[in-house]
Amino acid sequence: MVVIHGVSLTPRFTLPSRPLNTGFNAGNSTLSFFFKKHPLSRKIFAGKQSAEFDSSSQAISASEKVLVPDNLDDDPRGFSQIFDLESQTMEYTEAVRTEDQTMNVVKERGVKPRIVPPPGDGKKIYEIDPMLRTYNNHLDYRYGQYKRLREEIDKYEGGLEAFSRGYEKLGFSRSDAGITYREWAPGAKAASLIGDFNNWNSNADIMTRNEFGVWEIFLPNNTDGSPAIPHGSRVKIRMDTPSGIKDSIPAWIKFSVQAPGEIPFNGIYYDPPEEEKYVFKHPQPKRPKSLRIYEAHVGMSSTEPMVNTYANFRDDVLPRIKKLGYNAVQIMAIQEHSYYASFGYHVTNFFAPSSRCGTPEELKSLIDRAHELGLVVLMDIVHSHASKNTLDGLNMFDGTDAHYFHSGPRGYHWMWDSRLFNYGSWEVLRYLLSNARWWLEEYKFDGFRFDGVTSMMYTHHGLSVGFTGNYTEYFGLETDVDAVNYLMLVNDMIHGLYPEAITVGEDVSGMPTFCIPVQDGGVGFDYRLHMAIADKWIEMLKKRDEDWQMGDIIYTLTNRRWSEKCISYAESHDQALVGDKTIAFWLMDKDMYDFMAVDRPSTPLIDRGIALHKMIRLITMGLGGEGYLNFMGNEFGHPEWIDFPRGEQRLSDGSVIPGNNFSYDKCRRRFDLGDADYLRYRGLQEFDQAMQHLEENYGFMTSEHQFISRKDEADRVIVFERGDLVFVFNFHWTSSYFDYRIGCSKPGKYKIVLDSDDPLFGGFNRLDRKAEYFTYDGLYDERPCSFMVYAPCRTAVVYALANHD
Repeated sequence: MVVIHGVSLTPRFTLPSRPLNTGFNAGNSTLSFFFKKHPLSRKIFAGKQSAEFDSSSQAISASEKVLVPDNLDDDPRGFSQIFDLESQTMEYTEAVRTEDQTMNVVKERGVKPRIVPPPGDGKKIYEIDPMLRTYNNHLDYRYGQYKRLREEIDKYEGGLEAFSRGYEKLGFSRSDAGITYREWAPGAKAASLIGDFNNWNSNADIMTRNEFGVWEIFLPNNTDGSPAIPHGSRVKIRMDTPSGIKDSIPAWIKFSVQAPGEIPFNGIYYDPPEEEKYVFKHPQPKRPKSLRIYEAHVGMSSTEPMVNTYANFRDDVLPRIKKLGYNAVQIMAIQEHSYYASFGYHVTNFFAPSSRCGTPEELKSLIDRAHELGLVVLMDIVHSHASKNTLDGLNMFDGTDAHYFHSGPRGYHWMWDSRLFNYGSWEVLRYLLSNARWWLEEYKFDGFRFDGVTSMMYTHHGLSVGFTGNYTEYFGLETDVDAVNYLMLVNDMIHGLYPEAITVGEDVSGMPTFCIPVQDGGVGFDYRLHMAIADKWIEMLKKRDEDWQMGDIIYTLTNRRWSEKCISYAESHDQALVGDKTIAFWLMDKDMYDFMAVDRPSTPLIDRGIALHKMIRLITMGLGGEGYLNFMGNEFGHPEWIDFPRGEQRLSDGSVIPGNNFSYDKCRRRFDLGDADYLRYRGLQEFDQAMQHLEENYGFMTSEHQFISRKDEADRVIVFERGDLVFVFNFHWTSSYFDYRIGCSKPGKYKIVLDSDDPLFGGFNRLDRKAEYFTYDGLYDERPCSFMVYAPCRTAVVYALANHD
């Protein structure tokens, strides 16, 4: 334990003399690799088999042997032995030949191999935010640990680029000679590969264990040259563990499915023939300067009560997203999860796309189609926790509590009922870094939205903690330095190898340096989700209009760190879940069921709701950040919440959570409502589309110019400039203002470029959109010019210079 000016910090990455952390009896050490201090004579090591797994017919082949060098000080981590390419086996020879051929192609074509640049000095954060100097001991320690990690990865793994390709060695890999399967399970006493290919015979294909806890087996091709495991067949690993005999889905499995009538999932050996593999046809789009995200869940994207498919989403929803004017789609629930109602956040198989929606090839086709439309595709990735399932997930994988996760209470999230990763474990780092790399490399995702980052960065996981912005809340004993180091590693890896990739972090705490590059001492995200905005709108909607404070709205929207970009949103999927309400439902409630037809009289509640729904979204986009997010269906005020099909749940404390009889009725999106020209939903959708195209034309979200010239509590008026636009919001419920003077920065003739009162958007047509507005010289509201406008009640109007191109 190191104490620095009263801040106690545990140096996680010490190097005790032990070959490999077994994962269940490692004391206070958190690394899964260690030095061997004493030299060993060169020998061939093969793990012993337990009596239960012994078979007289099983001989240890050359492919199951692992070479150990004469002196482990030359390779103290021991990982080159685990995957020693000098082993006298055909698959290793083929691997070496393939690598050599690849390098020759790289040299011939003059293509530079991808590398992650070395760390910087991590000091620029103090220039960006001088207040951080008070906490330089913590921040320098954090960055020192990160640099040390990078140095060790460079020395013992060949760099972050190689380290993040763990999926090429662990799990299933195929060569011309056969299939090799490897699994890190140090707690297991014996293991065998079972599946359809060997009639689930646990004595047929027994695996061997090296001294580092990696189990391995090589299955040569059949005599006709076909692979020993057919594509699409079920596979599992059977282990004799401290908790007993258990069958598990391989941790690195690329696909898993749930058979009809069965509860556990089965791992699938996924290696389709070349003619069945999807070939990407379209280049990935460049990173957009202005990020406008359409958050979507493939399974619930149908208008019908069903689990939708990747193919249907590709054909039906992607063109809709493009037409609406968004330039990015963020897809939820991609990683396989056994419980559909978890919304994809209780992941069981991290490398496998959800089989409910189709095959991996169909997911690739979806992403390729998005690229054809010019949409970047972000994946909602979950590295903050994992399902506690033991049969089809990582929990107790090798029979121990501390394999991939922290042991005891630290490894359990009581609110989420899930397991928490040990980010100080070398093999966990390999697993998670490789997982992020896999989705970028194999599926061509353009980046990630990292879920639950606040939970990762603090040992209290942000539970029952009200972050006030005091820096002591971020840099103390409750900060999980291991987790922050992992986030730095994964951001550095992603941005180093994929410069156009985008990373967004879901953080409610406001951690300083969150969106500053790692080389400058930051955590490395491109954007932070501005989560406080949605909470503020719910808080406001619980009040009367008379109690809304303009200054309170502005403060929440603009309260973000300088030079750190944010994604703003009025509501995401969180506000649409059962038990909560969308903004539209807060505003209009049950009137939405009876008074949304344009040929029927409206109600005051509907009129108010439609007007404020548009204003809330526009001011959020205008002031809230450098990017914008909308959850599918909310663009037209979807009338229903989301309720996934589920049965009754009985909790350990005896309480019961009622189900919905496994109904899909509210697990869909009624896009037909937004498209119907005879319903008022259509106007809300048209306005959302107009907002996106306004940003596309003027780029106001990414402009450095932002000035709030008026926040009038009496008039309920907010006026601000963003880029070259002037925004005027009148939140008053009855008062409209004629000849209302507003300030501006540039002289000239102005015109209306967006008007929420336009009949196309369900408004009352109180403004002349062809009118011209000429400026007056002279200081007004601290602006050098001004012009007069008409500001009807409950309207938002955007003005631009008439000569704008």
